[in-house]
Amino acid sequence: MSRVLVLGGSRSGKSAHAEALLAGRLDVTYLATSAPSGDDPEWAARIAAHRARRPASWTTVETTAPSDLLRGGTVLVDSVTTWVAALMDESGVWGDEPGAGERLAARCDALVDAWTTTSAHVVAVSDEVGLGVVPETRSGRKFRDALGAVNQRLAGSADEVWFVVAGLPQRLR
Repeated sequence: MSRVLVLGGSRSGKSAHAEALLAGRLDVTYLATSAPSGDDPEWAARIAAHRARRPASWTTVETTAPSDLLRGGTVLVDSVTTWVAALMDESGVWGDEPGAGERLAARCDALVDAWTTTSAHVVAVSDEVGLGVVPETRSGRKFRDALGAVNQRLAGSADEVWFVVAGLPQRLR
């Protein structure tokens, strides 16, 4: 069992690095946390490119259920970024629904708890949001804050942490 977190900016090469860390493994479960949107062909093309890079022996599961981290074996999560966005959608935080903050916190806790207790070898990919400007919109700041907090918690209990810049992976821990 080990937990590896791969961080980086958008289009930094973090997903390719995470996949390379698992090169040669045949039994990988790829947790895809973002499904294609029928009305966004560019996003669908990005997802298709990710799928095309994966070995045929890997199993893809489209999910945002933290319990899927507990399946054992080898798991690649791509990505925590879209996972947190989905948790925000599910919790109603965008519309400031009553109790949304508590629901989001509980969902994020479940994700981190699954990460820390899994018997699987997990490699998770996430965007580093702490290097950019403060988002102009309230929703952008909510997202940055939520993802930044989850990244810190995952990194705090990770066995390895990588930061990818311009395709160059740097091991932080």
